[in-house]
Amino acid sequence: MADEDIRKHDAGAPLRRSLGPYRLIRRLGVGGMAEVYLAVAHGASGFEKKVAIKAPLPYVQEDARLLRLLIEEARIGAQLQHRNLVQVHDLGVAEGMYYVRMDFIDGADLRTLMRRGLPGPALGLLIAEELAIALDYVHTAVDEEGRPLGLVHRDVSPSNILLSRHGEVKLADFGIAKATLLADNTGADTRKGKYAYMSPEQVEGRALTHHSDQFALAITLVESILGRRPFEGPTPHATMDMIRSARAPEVEGLDRDVKAVILRCLARRPQDRFPSSEALRQALAACRSLRGASIAQLREWVRSALRGELDPSEASTSARSATLPITATTGGVLD
Repeated sequence: MADEDIRKHDAGAPLRRSLGPYRLIRRLGVGGMAEVYLAVAHGASGFEKKVAIKAPLPYVQEDARLLRLLIEEARIGAQLQHRNLVQVHDLGVAEGMYYVRMDFIDGADLRTLMRRGLPGPALGLLIAEELAIALDYVHTAVDEEGRPLGLVHRDVSPSNILLSRHGEVKLADFGIAKATLLADNTGADTRKGKYAYMSPEQVEGRALTHHSDQFALAITLVESILGRRPFEGPTPHATMDMIRSARAPEVEGLDRDVKAVILRCLARRPQDRFPSSEALRQALAACRSLRGASIAQLREWVRSALRGELDPSEASTSARSATLPITATTGGVLD
């Protein structure tokens, strides 16, 4: 795509055409702290590769504390290599601006996909199982000396889950993650993250563990099947109050086996949830095996989505919806 394809910023300022050695093609999206571009990396003999470049917004660039979060994200991400994670390749500085180079995922985030139609139980369970694999890797990660990092993602939510047209499921954005060896503590730290996906301990500002990510994953799974979140009030404060009490939510419409897994993940006390993300994965796999979703089905679902072939009214919460296409836009990684 030519440089002329770069659009104007929403505020009227022109978007950058380059950053460091990378030619910026278009902006993929913007979040609360950063914007992400599709970019091209050049090499010898006409070599070109599409990459994603994440750059802080101006106010973040001017705030040392917030900028440190971006740098910490790059440091953490560089230590992690797994098929279900968006890989961080480089932290650079150009014209005084930090940026992070990551994999470009040719697909869409789950939030975008669910606006067009629900994946339903079969594919929802498959996506959740792939995420549990990613979380198990994250939670058991060690440093070069074999010491546990104690890493907790803290923001498992549909906008941080990327699905590629090849059927890959990728967990993105470690910008608010905490590791015991890379940060002061694993506390909630001013409640960063998305309110509706927080665990009770995160809402209350208590220390977080891998059990906290299970809570968020379960909320995402409920949403992918039913189209609604189990804890959601009219305001953020009302939502947090519901989460804080963590009374067993109404999840009518879920099959008994799926409901049992979800309610265990949504237990108020972290120790009442699954002992590990691997144990959760096994429970999800047992549920999925009864419904037969496959990576091939997920791949076709995403490709059909990118072609825009599904009317949202056709979305189903039955197992057959695992093969129905939905509409999506571009891929990317946001904070």
